Amino acid sequence: MSESTRRELLRSATTVAGGLSLLGATGAAGGETVSKKPKIRVAGYDYDRVKGIMDGRAGIEGADVSFHYEDIYAVNDLAFGDARPYEVSELGLIPYVNKFINEDYRGYTLIPVFISRVFRHRNVFVRSDSDIKFPRDLVGKTVGTPGYGMSANTWIRGFLKDEYGVNADDMEWIETTKSSDAGELTGSGWSAFEDNGKAPYFLPEGFPLKPGPPGVDESELLLSGQCDALITAITPSAFIKGDTGIKRLFPDVKSTEQEYFRKTGLFPIMHVVGIRTDAIADAPWLPRAVYDMYYAAKEIAYKDLETTTSLKVSLPWVTQEFEDTRQLMGADYWPYGIKANSKELELVMRYTHEQGLVNRKGDFRELFHPSTLDT
Repeated sequence: MSESTRRELLRSATTVAGGLSLLGATGAAGGETVSKKPKIRVAGYDYDRVKGIMDGRAGIEGADVSFHYEDIYAVNDLAFGDARPYEVSELGLIPYVNKFINEDYRGYTLIPVFISRVFRHRNVFVRSDSDIKFPRDLVGKTVGTPGYGMSANTWIRGFLKDEYGVNADDMEWIETTKSSDAGELTGSGWSAFEDNGKAPYFLPEGFPLKPGPPGVDESELLLSGQCDALITAITPSAFIKGDTGIKRLFPDVKSTEQEYFRKTGLFPIMHVVGIRTDAIADAPWLPRAVYDMYYAAKEIAYKDLETTTSLKVSLPWVTQEFEDTRQLMGADYWPYGIKANSKELELVMRYTHEQGLVNRKGDFRELFHPSTLDT
């Protein structure tokens, strides 16, 4: 898109649905308008890769961009609800896929900015006195999980099947009613159970999943012996506090995750960025402009990591870790765009269907705005 075309679109922006104005104006005395800028409100976590957006080093020319800190529980609730106060929002990828396919949700349209990615071998926990030593030992065991449909849990079930031959229905599942990070599990597309106690997913008849006891989080569930292992997006509070009764299934988690990358080339995607669909209708240039803004902010984060003049990150060997990561994963090890992430996106569509989270296997391209498919 040419700059003149973009500026013309900026001038023609109008009021979006729901009374939220994409076009901001500052008036002078006597009502004369002296400036007009589209107001673009961005929500999500304050990662290093969005610091450039937060402090204005990365933005959109001619637009008033503001960043608003919201955790993933809040942004999903807002985006999947009726309020939708943000033009741009971080979203849980797999909850979004579930809503998009199962409920024809179209409130936000995705762009290929994969703002949160985490290797998830670190998120399988067992009791310290457990006889579970290897992934295959999970067969026949009871596994606790907060939020069965969370992106992290879906990826873990995926690699357990693909890499170790352990299927989801080889285990008994208990979904806890609360999370030890105090997160709200209902209403965000994660919980398998609604108020009526029925799973809204498309699990096989008799699939071994049941709700956990009221008010009991995953740490309590494991330490009390009500389950044998945990698969969870968060680090259980008991582990964080140093409780000797809990440990990771994979003891050398860094080496395990690095070997997984060497073998598969996968860097699992957790969260993505969406743009409110009605805002795109009023400003068709917005998806590509927002993509470019996030890309510029990521480049700023890379520069902050590689500098040795003064450490921008509070780790004494951060530059060495940065160099080691690039040697293993490539210079742009946190890639945005469709082409560089097609393998992960294909797996997301496979995993969500295979694990009964959606009623059909979708094409990941239908999730993203057409103007960003060539990124």
